[in-house]
Amino acid sequence: MFLPTTKEEMNQLGWSTCDVILISGDAYIDSPFIGVAVVGRMLEKLGYKVGIIGQPDINSDTDIKRLGEPRLYWGVSGGSIDSMVANYTATKKFRNTDDYTPGGKNTKRPDRAVLIYTNLIRRYFKNTVPIVLGGIEASLRRVTHYDYWQNKLKKPILFDSKADIIIYGMGEIALRELTIALDSGKEYKNIRGICYIAKEAVEDYHQLPSFDECLQDKEKYIDLFDLFYDNNDPISAKGLCQKVDTRYAIQNPPCDYLNEKEMDEVSALPFTRELHPYHRTDGKVKCLETIKFSIQTHHGCWGECNFCAIGVHQGRTIRTRSEDSIVNEVKEFKEYKDFKGIISDLGGPTANMYGYECDKKLKLGTCDHQRCVDSQHLCNSMKPNHARVINMNKKIRQMDGVKKAFVSSGIRYDLITEDKAFGYDYLKSLVNHHISGQMKVAPEHTEQHVLDLMGKPGKQTLIDFKKLYDKLNREAGKKQFLTYYLIAAHPGCEEKDMHELKRFTTQELKMNPEQAQVFTPTPGTYSAVMYYTEMDPISRKKIFVEKDTHKKEKQKEIVVSKNTKFKRNFSS
Repeated sequence: MFLPTTKEEMNQLGWSTCDVILISGDAYIDSPFIGVAVVGRMLEKLGYKVGIIGQPDINSDTDIKRLGEPRLYWGVSGGSIDSMVANYTATKKFRNTDDYTPGGKNTKRPDRAVLIYTNLIRRYFKNTVPIVLGGIEASLRRVTHYDYWQNKLKKPILFDSKADIIIYGMGEIALRELTIALDSGKEYKNIRGICYIAKEAVEDYHQLPSFDECLQDKEKYIDLFDLFYDNNDPISAKGLCQKVDTRYAIQNPPCDYLNEKEMDEVSALPFTRELHPYHRTDGKVKCLETIKFSIQTHHGCWGECNFCAIGVHQGRTIRTRSEDSIVNEVKEFKEYKDFKGIISDLGGPTANMYGYECDKKLKLGTCDHQRCVDSQHLCNSMKPNHARVINMNKKIRQMDGVKKAFVSSGIRYDLITEDKAFGYDYLKSLVNHHISGQMKVAPEHTEQHVLDLMGKPGKQTLIDFKKLYDKLNREAGKKQFLTYYLIAAHPGCEEKDMHELKRFTTQELKMNPEQAQVFTPTPGTYSAVMYYTEMDPISRKKIFVEKDTHKKEKQKEIVVSKNTKFKRNFSS
């Protein structure tokens, strides 16, 4: 049974009002992979009446009013993907398709959806209950941030949206505590994991450079981002405070992460794994093809690629579900008539981080200014161990009714080569059982100075991994290939670097890349800081940043083109 999205459904439940109404940039897909659905199910379990409005019409009051006004608060999310990333390519061309919109046409997700939906509520509900922002779009904009699409620094999103509160990150515990506080009329501003606006600073919080200081001095913006980045761990982080005009953006320290038992409880919530009938007349949603029978085994990633915001949003500590929880989810799949025994994905942000973490980090929190892994080495305290994920994958693929359990999530190949005890066995199990035809890896580049700025491992690690992968495929009598994610026009990358990348892929990897993506500077990432400041954030030295759209496209074309002129360039 779905959460209600129409007044008729509310009437069937005997509800006159909802306690909470959730607004999303996605259609209502009741899946554990959809943040708004997870929030709704968590609140439902706590006993609250929750309604969901997916992709409301922003030009009328038809949708925003259809459930009435909530008793406690509105919850607003831009959707599973940042609306600007969903709507525009890296070269700012409008995307015609949307995998989270019925029918697939990109016609229902507005630009800057969080701002638009908040204004929509304010327009039709004067003096309404609090508006609470959540999801990746709001979470990554909770302090001053660089906006690529307007090419300028923006204020924290609470100031532009006129919302009241942000629940940032995954925020499961903050969600519970804030809802209970609002329901009981208690003070909420001491709850961990939220942001709000105040007239006064919080003295014992880190004082970030003000918005005006960041506008005037790019190094001040780097200082701000350093403090922001280093204060995302529930154990080690302090609160943050930033002056914006005459008021202050307050970010309380992060809320605790869910433990294994709590992870299992959330995964066991009664998701239908379907698109709500309200949306079905408009067509199917493409994302269900991959997420319906996929399993999220854990949260978090400590890979710390500089162009990725997972560490800031999901966190840099791995939180793992139990094997029993995962087995039970597979058993539920078999109740669906359209389950054909194929699990589309068995993984998380990085599939082979399941089941292990740094003991020091679990006790003391993430380290300041020291990464678990960078382009040069893995921290000595981090001991990759694939034993648990090997056993978990084996248990799933041997279950009755499971024909294939694919591991389609990202794989860190450097962790496989680093794990001398179980790395070989893990890759062998993937080759023999969990991939079909090809395996995706993400070296992103090959030139060391670019990899250093990306935070990615060096190319020798890739060479060693490919040799092992090819060897295991030969032994298994299989012809399975590696496909590579590559990035063009990342800060520090020039055309000559793309020519060298092309040479390496052709001569060393024996393949011609068919796709590469142009770098997109998204909020919450060090790479976006580099793009805006044109500085290495560590050394503060100037770096080359390609900002011309046509030259960005040219960088991409160099590596994917089959033209002989490019071949001559790198072979000469």
